[in-house]
Order: sequence, then structure tokens, then C-alpha cells
Amino acid sequence: MTGVRLHAPRDLRVEDLPDPPPPGPGEVLIRVTAAGICGSDLHSYNHARIGDTHVSSPLVLGHEFAGVVERCGDDAVAGDGRPLLAGLRVAVDPATPCGKCDMCQRGDPHICRALHFCGLAPDDGCFREKLLSPARSCFILPPDISDKEGAMLEPLGVAMHAVDLCRITPGETVALYGAGPIGLLMLQLLRNVGGATVYVVEPLPWRLSLAGRFGGIPVDPEADPVDEIMRMTGGRGSDVSLEAAWADSSVQNAAESTVPGGRVVLVGIPADNRLSLDHATARRKELSFLFSRRMKHTYPGAIRLVQKKQVDLRSLITHRFPLAELPAAFAFNARYGDGVVKVMITGGGARGG
Repeated sequence: MTGVRLHAPRDLRVEDLPDPPPPGPGEVLIRVTAAGICGSDLHSYNHARIGDTHVSSPLVLGHEFAGVVERCGDDAVAGDGRPLLAGLRVAVDPATPCGKCDMCQRGDPHICRALHFCGLAPDDGCFREKLLSPARSCFILPPDISDKEGAMLEPLGVAMHAVDLCRITPGETVALYGAGPIGLLMLQLLRNVGGATVYVVEPLPWRLSLAGRFGGIPVDPEADPVDEIMRMTGGRGSDVSLEAAWADSSVQNAAESTVPGGRVVLVGIPADNRLSLDHATARRKELSFLFSRRMKHTYPGAIRLVQKKQVDLRSLITHRFPLAELPAAFAFNARYGDGVVKVMITGGGARGG
């Protein structure tokens, strides 16, 4: 089968890979029909590393995906308890927690002590034609959700978890740093579900325009973001700041634009694996910092939000490439040109827009 592996920074190669073995008990064989390029994939692409995890041998990237079940092992039961059958379309949670450690037992599988994650070394990801998946990681897609939208349920789940950490109450204001796919999904949740007033900091004009379309209040990208947010809030600042960019100067800016006693939720991943922040800013304001790690138990709720049209996933998908052109797709995405928001890789038999 065709797959694409990362060998070194910016060295993606289309290769002929072995077909997966037949699924064992509790497993399914999935034909990938849609897969999104995530910002974390770009970290690995640019540096052959994300955080403290290095790509030391050829690796298939990718973790946002949907597909069609081709074969089922015994006792193949989906994450919502329904039996899986060949031919069903599914979205797949890329995380495989152990289910046994203390974190899993207390209901926090996203911080499992023995977590495996699709596309994070040493586990190969979804940028290949087929793969094996635990059945419990699969969620059946209803007819009104396309395969591409199914792949977008993973970033939507990340956004849901981060917004949940914010603990927004009526009347509070939010400063959102970064209007990439995760930021734009958080914006939709904050506006359409939470009703919050959201000020959006984003340097790319097309993304800032899209944020305005989703109900955010754009912050002038030519001005100092902290000064602008303070001006727009009458000198008060935001109750909550959400950092969903590259976690560089945006972390300091988020702290400076947050009210004393406010909350700062960090979602972005810094390229150098370092957090930069003036201690006095955070201490004197007695800010609370929360780090957001992926998601937990979000897929059923994410599916309902899309069905109720409370979030718009399709508008974020701006570019499409076939699997064989994945190296070009990554190079294009890394340049951040041509109005790119979300790049989607499509496979055979993908359903819907």
C-alpha cells in the first residue's frame, strides 16, 4: 500500500509500505478516506521533533482522520458501545490509553501514563492507505457528516477540551491568541455555545477575516495586541486568555492582557519546547495558568455539535491534496500562503465536502 514517511526535517517520502495484518480481537482495519494536517504535524515536519519526542527512524505522521471499516476482529465495539461492521464510516480518536493506570481509572485517559498516539514516535500515523485501530477508538459517522468533517472531529475535540478548561461564565470576555483551525473552533464554541465576547489576535489577514465571520472581534494586527485589547476593553483586560498559536511571545502577551486573578489557558506548542514568561507579570496578577492536553470523551458531543450546526467545519477546509502529493501539501502548509487554514488529504471513496 502507499504511505508517506518522514525521514528527517522536511524530508517526506512516498513509499510502498506493507499492508497491515488482519485485525485481532477488538481491532478493525480502516481504509483512510480523509486526513487533516495539524500544526503538531508541522512541528514534526519542520524539526523531526515535537516537544521532547524525536523522530529517530522513518515515521508515518498524521492523527486527524476518518475512514471506512474494511474488516473487523472479534468483539469489535465502537467507542459508544455499538458493534462495528465492514462498510461503516468512522472517525477515529488517535489516542490509545492503557485503561489501567491511575489517570485512566480516574477518568483522565488523555493524560494516561502509557499513552500511545497515532503519528507520534514510535507509533505510525494515518498518512497511509490503511491502518489497524482499536475498535473502541472509532465513532460511527452519521449520514449528514462527511468524511472530511469526520477528520475534523479530532481538532474540534481539542477545542472543546480547552474551552471546558476556561470555565467561562456569562458576561466574561476572552482574548484569543491564534486563529488557526484550533483557535477558530474554540472561537465558534465560545460564541455559539458560550456566548462570550472574544477578541482575536492573528497576524494572517484571511484567518482574522474568518474569525470576524465567526463572531470574533478582530484586533488590529499592525498594533500592539496588549495595548489594543486593553483599549478595546476600556483598560480592564480579558477575564480569560486562550493561547492557540506557537506559544512564543503570545504567552507573555496573553498574561499581560488578562485581568488580575484571571485565567490563561495554553494550547499552543512552542517549537523550542520552552515557555517564555515574565514571572512578575503572572505573580503580581495572581494569574491561574492551565495547560490543555488534547481531549477526553469528546467525540459523541462533537458529532452532536456538527449535526446541530453549532460549529462549521467545512469552512475551515481550504485546500485538498491526494495522498501521493503529501510532501507538496506539507511544504505548502508550512509556507502559510494562499489563504490556507486547514489542508485535507483525501483518499479513495471519501464522502461529501
